[in-house]
Amino acid sequence: MKYDLIIKGGKVVFRDEVKMVDIAVKDGKISAIAETIDSEASEVIDAKGQYVMPGMIDTHVHICEPGRTEWEGFVTGSKALAAGGTTSYVDMPLNALPATVDRESLHLKMEAAKGKNYVDYALYGGLVPGNLDKLEELSDEGVVAYKCFMSTCGSDIPEDFSNVDDYTLYTGMKKLAELGHMLSIHAENAQITDRMGQEMVKQGRTSATDYAVSRPIFTEVDAVKRALFLAKETGCKLHLVHISSAEAVEEIMKAKREGQDVTFESCPHYFTLTIAQSEEIGSVAKCAPPLRTEEAQEKLWQKLINGDIDMLTSDHSPCPPEMKYSETNNFFEVWGGITGCQNNVDLMFSEAVVKRNVPVTDFVRMIAYNPSKRFHLPEKGEIAVGKDADIIFVNPNESYVLQKEDLYYRHQHSPYIGREINCRVTKTYVRGNLVFDLNEGIIGEPVGQLVTYNKKA
Repeated sequence: MKYDLIIKGGKVVFRDEVKMVDIAVKDGKISAIAETIDSEASEVIDAKGQYVMPGMIDTHVHICEPGRTEWEGFVTGSKALAAGGTTSYVDMPLNALPATVDRESLHLKMEAAKGKNYVDYALYGGLVPGNLDKLEELSDEGVVAYKCFMSTCGSDIPEDFSNVDDYTLYTGMKKLAELGHMLSIHAENAQITDRMGQEMVKQGRTSATDYAVSRPIFTEVDAVKRALFLAKETGCKLHLVHISSAEAVEEIMKAKREGQDVTFESCPHYFTLTIAQSEEIGSVAKCAPPLRTEEAQEKLWQKLINGDIDMLTSDHSPCPPEMKYSETNNFFEVWGGITGCQNNVDLMFSEAVVKRNVPVTDFVRMIAYNPSKRFHLPEKGEIAVGKDADIIFVNPNESYVLQKEDLYYRHQHSPYIGREINCRVTKTYVRGNLVFDLNEGIIGEPVGQLVTYNKKA
């Protein structure tokens, strides 16, 4: 057989081991894995000295098209993902306009995405007040999960996303349990965080530290516990997004031990940035939940080192630079979202694998295998015969300092600019197509395809 591609000489990361083997690719799939493959191929690539691993599946990305493409569109966002070693992503039902909360808005997003993505993608549906009767039609159209906010979100703009009330949350969970779908939740106590924020502003306390103090860890833990309780009552599969504290992790782990169907994710910024650093970096580091103290961060790191973190995601939430600016230096006024999806893999590989000796197999489970299983993407997530050839190369011996010019985002701002990262993504393949090369940049035209919910996975 003549293969399309053979990758030789790399340290191939499987689910439970690392082996020096060759990989052959044919028609977008991994066709053979062996100690040596000497068959003819259209291209043979030497990966000597590099890790060859499944591409990241980033299950928390906000592409703002349609409606807010000036924030981030599918072309620029997917280029950044490809350059960062992500080969598939799941797009959130906000911050596009209209929000993805029914069949019509989902079709608008599907049309907007066609022919623009450099990596594969799947879509979320939203759970918001007023769309309980729309959840089934979103399921019929192939969304892979649903998202809601327990914290305050949205705007006064018609068709924007909005947070759930308790009735919508409970009833929505019951409906999703019937449909066999998973609900992802942004868990913070809205009543407490909103009022604490208002009091801070009244007192003229508007710094980055004040913002973080207004959203303390216990408000995350409280919402997590309520979400877990309602999910247990309704039988709804639950996923908790961007968990920022070890205390919240402990509540989720307790529920898991009791047999509850729940997973969670955390994000690179909670492991690599602190409140003190946000004072120095500025508003590009604002997010919700907020960055935590160095002590709290170290506790979260211990959870990752212990193998307790299910997934790593970016929560890429971009915006134009002017939305990150306040004339009065009021941290509460600026947009709360971190532009970061291009540095998921290299930053966390650098910090976890290179610096803290986390097994590279654990790293791959967090970025690829676990997301593929939880979000029903059975063709992806691991190096195995028959799987999509979504493959990345990571050089653990190449360090660089991230520059603004390296970024493919529509707006080149990031809290990681100027940071030394001690590894580098050098190639990204999506179904066997080379979409990024470190020396050449983004390659060719968009090849990304929509992936829909596979109920049998």
